[in-house]
Amino acid sequence: MESSEISGDLTSVLLTEKQILDKIAELSRRIEADYAGEKVLLVGVLKGAVMVMADLARELKLPIDMDWMAVSSYGSGTKSSGVVRILKDLDSDLTGRKVLIVEDIIDSGLTLSWLRANLESRGAHSVEICALLRKPEAAKVDVDVRYVGFEIPNEFVVGYGLDYAEKYRNLRDIGILAPHVYA
Repeated sequence: MESSEISGDLTSVLLTEKQILDKIAELSRRIEADYAGEKVLLVGVLKGAVMVMADLARELKLPIDMDWMAVSSYGSGTKSSGVVRILKDLDSDLTGRKVLIVEDIIDSGLTLSWLRANLESRGAHSVEICALLRKPEAAKVDVDVRYVGFEIPNEFVVGYGLDYAEKYRNLRDIGILAPHVYA
């Protein structure tokens, strides 16, 4: 889906598809340098990280395995309950593995902090994080993120995997959702 097709739902385009893909290529070169000669397990966080994970995996020029996890801390509301639930666990054994969590966006950091600790407790050799987006103003905990694509303002963004009520995930760009859509 192109931004022009839903321009009434967006206040602006924050990042174009080209900017996103260029940043993923840049992050991939850094990951390749850091993991040269090693096999990495990419752990994508469903559902938002699907696009980032797919493009990152295709761009990387090193051996990888891929797995997926789905976690929730929201229950039925729009505010975090503070309790993280695993909705879909990994199929992979992490013992001795080098793990790279792939995320679409970091808001408060609470769920991601829990996720990192959980994966470390499973015997991973190392657990690092790669996030396309980070909202520094929304952070409630400090999470050490090795690879960050873009720092963005604390706005409601959609596209490139990010959604509102399961809509807009297939938008090629990342845009700021207009308040009238979710008000």
